[in-house]
Amino acid sequence: MIAAMDPRRQIRAGACVLLLVLFAAVLFAIHSPLLTLPYFWDEHGQFVPAALDILRDGAWVPHSTVPNVHPPGVMAYLAVVWRLFGYSIVATRAAMLALASLGMLFTFLLALELCGGAPARTQAVITVLLLVSDPLFYTQAMMAQLDMPAMVFTVAALLFYLKERYMLAAVACVALVLTKETGVILPLLFVMDLARRRPLPKAALFLPAFFALGVWLLYLRHVTGHIFGDPGFTHYNVGYALHPVRASLALLRRLYFLLFSDFRWIGALAILYALRRGLFRTRAWALVAIFAGAHVLLVSLLGGAALERYLVPVLPLLYCAVAASLGMVGRAWRFIAVAAMVAGLVSGMFLNPPFPFPYENNLAMVDFVNLQVNAAHFVEAHYFDATVYTAWPLTAALRRPEFGYVRHPLRAVETSDLHKSTLRALAPAHPGVLILYSRTWEPQWGVLRFPAVQAFLRRYYEFEPEMTPQEVKSVLGLDPVMREDFRGQWIKVFARPATARLPGTTSAESSERRESAR
Repeated sequence: MIAAMDPRRQIRAGACVLLLVLFAAVLFAIHSPLLTLPYFWDEHGQFVPAALDILRDGAWVPHSTVPNVHPPGVMAYLAVVWRLFGYSIVATRAAMLALASLGMLFTFLLALELCGGAPARTQAVITVLLLVSDPLFYTQAMMAQLDMPAMVFTVAALLFYLKERYMLAAVACVALVLTKETGVILPLLFVMDLARRRPLPKAALFLPAFFALGVWLLYLRHVTGHIFGDPGFTHYNVGYALHPVRASLALLRRLYFLLFSDFRWIGALAILYALRRGLFRTRAWALVAIFAGAHVLLVSLLGGAALERYLVPVLPLLYCAVAASLGMVGRAWRFIAVAAMVAGLVSGMFLNPPFPFPYENNLAMVDFVNLQVNAAHFVEAHYFDATVYTAWPLTAALRRPEFGYVRHPLRAVETSDLHKSTLRALAPAHPGVLILYSRTWEPQWGVLRFPAVQAFLRRYYEFEPEMTPQEVKSVLGLDPVMREDFRGQWIKVFARPATARLPGTTSAESSERRESAR
């Protein structure tokens, strides 16, 4: 009788389709103002160029950007979408939102499976409400990057595995490792769990995931001569990241993000309360906890940039645990806690912390893109035939109009960074135009204003201030011609007075027009 009343068994295919449509409608509605937003940072610096290489040349290892260890699953998915619907930024955003909608459905179903009992549907609703309110999930849901798709296949694999539908779980694991290589820890966990319980033939179902990843790495080595695609990428994401100080700080950042920031501390307190009452003493929750812990540890040890988006695959698991924990308190307290968490998460969309953080964690990414688009338009209008010096990934945006920044390709020279030492090494006669921009969040009230913090970052993170306008003038002979500031971010364009040229004119005609304008 209890099993018959279990709400987990009442979700039919038709209901799943309706839920998927509902989740998609919500995601597309809240992202509708951003569907045409040009690509951000790693999107046009890595993943979109790699997908275009597959679409146009059938090149599984990218040649228009630096090859690396990331498998081609997401890029191949985008190439198929563009083949069917044509290439556009809107098509890219819609394709990623479709995947995110599927991830919300799997999250809802996983919450039903983990929570069980009569209140399971309430807890599942709370889980997806918290997930869709999360600023990191909001931004990643529309971006052409790997971690949200990895979340989709992680949650799907866990759901099917807990339901003992091992073949579907194995298929999801293959998709997962072809989406992101770090996902390999999930099939490894499944194999270990099945081997411990001794159904070895079922454990063998998960071996294709390891085989698929191995084939990709061997093919990558065959094409590039390096098993991870590029020595520089490997050093930054392995050797550099494994420094004890950087790895320890990365782990602390992970724990702070998941258990404290944006009012997630409310959920952390609820989980602690439920732990003391023995809520999570089941095999299912143990598997979820082991995977979440292993994933957090792995992405703390690997990945030089230590980006919070690496945590997206564990966000649904966190919110499942929070929702289950809140099921142990009274209805009034549950409502207050959920309302406070949602308010905190939504406020995190707009409020930035006082320390450096990746802009893609919230709507700061939109401000960043808009500033760069405005500067690109200015340079294209006034210096379209000049050589523009700036740092990656803006160089890629200036060179390739399909990324949404310029209408015609500009000549852009890439500097390794925008540090004073890097720019001082440039020959003064070379840059016609220089673009500096706030690559790091450092507001006037931020912690980077403290000398001790700067000293720590200089020692362990190669921190160095950018050139001031006065230094650009004295060292490179360039004058400031455009500056824009917005919500703590900025972008500056410097140029030689004689460099400006209006589109469709000769240099002499442009000079005459400038003289007339004066």
